[in-house]
Amino acid sequence: MTQSPDAQFERLLEIMRRLRESGGCPWDREQTRVSLKPFLVEETYEVLEAIESGDANALLEELGDLLFQVVFHAQIGAERGEFDMAAILARLADKMVTRHPHVFGAASVETPGQALAQWEAIKQREAHEAGRRRSVIDGVPRALPSLLRAQRITSKASRVNFDWPDARAAWTKVEEECREAAAALAADDRARLQDELGDVLFSLVNVARLASIDAEEALQGAIEKFRRRFTGMEDELNAQGKSVGSVSQAELERSWEAVKAQERGR
Repeated sequence: MTQSPDAQFERLLEIMRRLRESGGCPWDREQTRVSLKPFLVEETYEVLEAIESGDANALLEELGDLLFQVVFHAQIGAERGEFDMAAILARLADKMVTRHPHVFGAASVETPGQALAQWEAIKQREAHEAGRRRSVIDGVPRALPSLLRAQRITSKASRVNFDWPDARAAWTKVEEECREAAAALAADDRARLQDELGDVLFSLVNVARLASIDAEEALQGAIEKFRRRFTGMEDELNAQGKSVGSVSQAELERSWEAVKAQERGR
């Protein structure tokens, strides 16, 4: 019979303690918060890949690996006398209760948008009570992929109605920024072109968000489509005894279009 979550969690914490103590694992013992940073990022992306695959067993595995990173940091915090897993869980539970007064208190919200606005207002109040200035768009890590960061920041700004009315209206900004980027390109002004291309990408993210499309996923899809078609082009040329490096640009283009036609046919 499967043990309760409480028992399994205590078992995991004990395993972590054993790994870090004298006589434990040399690799685990030498890790620090800084050395663990890339593993935390890697495990997060593996969870995302498992979600995209739709494989529940893979997701089960990867969520466990991600949780282990949290457990690892909790153990390091305990060893430094700063905090332990109980403190992390207590802080998290208290925050969830405080920020959901419509569930655990007398407040009332009707829509997801109202719930988000209430969440933001509570965070602002907490910052004010702690004597901190907090921007509406704070809380989006700089380390996020750029498209995701842009989408999160503009989403936060939209909570105070600083936004385009809809995706069609936002598209006019894309067109404007494209014209400015084209002018910078024509002028051979590299610094200005970099700035304008950034504006183009940022404005495209707004269109995606307002159309309820994840910009990061959209770009990943385009990258995967290019990869699939390029390797298909290589396969087609290899079947003819050729390679992508040995044929003309015109033949590459013909092969590329042939692969695209095959995809559409399927």
